[in-house]
Amino acid sequence: MSLPDDTIAFVLELLEPIGALSTRNMMGGLCIYSEGQIFAILDSDGTLFLKAKGGFADRLQAAGSRQFGSDHGKRMGYWTLPEAALDDADVACDWARQALADL
Repeated sequence: MSLPDDTIAFVLELLEPIGALSTRNMMGGLCIYSEGQIFAILDSDGTLFLKAKGGFADRLQAAGSRQFGSDHGKRMGYWTLPEAALDDADVACDWARQALADL
């Protein structure tokens, strides 16, 4: 199963202000790259996760994000984009820039 084109288009449009992005399919989801570095993924449900560790992960958690895999007990270093950012490209891109800066 693959992600619908409109879901991918929405996320790429949301993150467009941060610059050129590339993508690669990943087990029903999508990896999102900036300048060759993965910084975000879409899971098979179309949920956007940002790569995060340490203080950045703590800030995401404080903003209400949940960790990838937390529903299945297999946590990974990716956290959901805070819900409020899904309606505001400026806020979404601010979080994405923080993810890139934290790589």
